[in-house]
Amino acid sequence: MRRRVVVTGLGALTAVGNDVATTWQHLLDGVSGGAPITHFDASGFSVRFACELKGFDAQVAMDRKEVKRSDLYTQYAMVASVQAMTDAGLSEGGYDPDRTGVIIGSGIGGIGTFEEQHDNLRDRGPKRISAFFVPMFISDIAAGVVSMRYNARGPNFATVSACATGGHAIGTAFRSIQYGDADVMITGGAEAAVTPMAIGGFANMTALSTRNDDPARASRPFDANRDGFVLGEGAGVVILEELEHARRRGARIYGEVIGYGATGDAYHLTGQPENHEGLQRAMRRALEDGGVTPADVQYINAHGTSTPLNDPNESRAIRAVFGAHADRLTVSSTKSCHGHMLGATAAVEFVACALAIRDQIVPPTINYETRDPECDLDYSPNAPTRREIEVVISNSSGFGGHNATLALRRWHD
Repeated sequence: MRRRVVVTGLGALTAVGNDVATTWQHLLDGVSGGAPITHFDASGFSVRFACELKGFDAQVAMDRKEVKRSDLYTQYAMVASVQAMTDAGLSEGGYDPDRTGVIIGSGIGGIGTFEEQHDNLRDRGPKRISAFFVPMFISDIAAGVVSMRYNARGPNFATVSACATGGHAIGTAFRSIQYGDADVMITGGAEAAVTPMAIGGFANMTALSTRNDDPARASRPFDANRDGFVLGEGAGVVILEELEHARRRGARIYGEVIGYGATGDAYHLTGQPENHEGLQRAMRRALEDGGVTPADVQYINAHGTSTPLNDPNESRAIRAVFGAHADRLTVSSTKSCHGHMLGATAAVEFVACALAIRDQIVPPTINYETRDPECDLDYSPNAPTRREIEVVISNSSGFGGHNATLALRRWHD
């Protein structure tokens, strides 16, 4: 018999807030994180804006030596993990280290460190490559560093599935608790890819919006005039806990994770099949896994990238799965505010789902101005939607054809 799993802690770093409360309020207020790039001189690039963190200070959670020896993505993961563990009331203990694990993924890992150290190699020779280069850039190191902070000796690894990474991390952590491998999991995703190589690469494949003159309005999921995603950065981390473990210590519960679906398109390096059949299967699997029907769902946090291909495909996939009930759903994409955070984005969106259930409100899809007839759902345009929410699902898809859907239910004590 599978064990029940609840959410007891949240952590987030986004372009619209360096903590959960600020991020959530700015999502509801429709604040955009899009702005000119400051991490490097982007004047020679075709895309010169992104959703960067503002005023981030890693030393709120790490000492100076730790910061110096870690990539920015690891710093983001650590700060968000400390937030989540504090929120869960576990920062000072209250858990068995052998029954506590960490699964924190990253789509790209320490690409900033890789670029910096390659410059050292090219300009100064191989002896100038940092001895910390490898542990700084590999994609699993954030999970390892967080486990060391909390002496978490249970399951410990990273998921790497492009923009579905955070969804797969949370889903796998959910399974780890369900099947008895752990009682507590620290899980999510982190990304720090606003770098010259990442911006240049995504721009050259025409994946990014080119609205350099209006970055705050560039991310416009489901709008007819969308022209690509806005690259974001940051981290989302949640604490998952076995229900009875949470009850015994009197934990506050945000919601119950009830379903997880993971599928592959087996179709294209970066594209999707028409009507996104793979995502349809992920949604159906998450609903079946959770023992709920399409009619039980009120809100979908969509992948909603603001790209010409994804948004109509995802809309058609939702219609295919939910049928007539699709017209009673509220759908939104918080990427319109915080941008596309790659491996971190699904985890941040899961945080938004937990808060939507807590507050019974759907965050808006901002910058929605012109209806696209191929995107014909209720996207909560430009303003939050108050409604009763019992079940939400969150969709994620990634280059390579990876899909993940998570289902979360309102907690009734």
